[in-house]
Amino acid sequence: MPNLYELKDVRFRYRLGKFDVDALRGVTLDVAEGALICLKGPSGSGKTTLLNLLGIIEPVQEGALSFEGKQLRALTEPERNKLRRFDIGYVFQQFHLIPVLSAEENVGFFLRRHEISADERRGRVEAALRAVGLLDQRRQRPLEMSGGQRQRVAIARALAKHPRVILADEPTASLDQATGKTILELLLKLHAESNVTVIVSSHDPMVHSLIPTHIALRDGLLAA
Repeated sequence: MPNLYELKDVRFRYRLGKFDVDALRGVTLDVAEGALICLKGPSGSGKTTLLNLLGIIEPVQEGALSFEGKQLRALTEPERNKLRRFDIGYVFQQFHLIPVLSAEENVGFFLRRHEISADERRGRVEAALRAVGLLDQRRQRPLEMSGGQRQRVAIARALAKHPRVILADEPTASLDQATGKTILELLLKLHAESNVTVIVSSHDPMVHSLIPTHIALRDGLLAA
């Protein structure tokens, strides 16, 4: 199976007050297309930074990172933006839903910016909400929904893009154990049915137990 991502000696540093923090200190890694992976490690190990680089949210500072053989640093910003818009679905820990919009409006909001026709957009939104079990709640707004339902909307929003990869940053962290397990099982089901690449960042032992392939980080380095 070909690699979707290839990373070689990737390093990332950010400023925190008066100090420079080396979030990643030389990560070399291949991720096969269709993979199901859990990034694990303690807080501050570099999990979210790595996920943000894979999601093209943060720029590559040092080293090489490619997506489908394309070196991200060599691409123009419009080319990188196209990958973000069409190929990568990102599920944030805090949902990042628009509170004044309904579930279906949240799922369809970014599709409007992708120049997708209204008919196709409606079809994608309905299919994504049905996949996460929220079609009957499609007109509810985020504040009218539970945390688990809001996380499902966030997953539906990512799924509606028909992405090559879904990146989920601590998707169970804001949820109780039972709801978190339901959300993770939904991601596993989506992976099994669509073969989309799924990379989950988590320090939750329940997540570790359900995803067989782990990549461990500690202090910005891959750990054994």
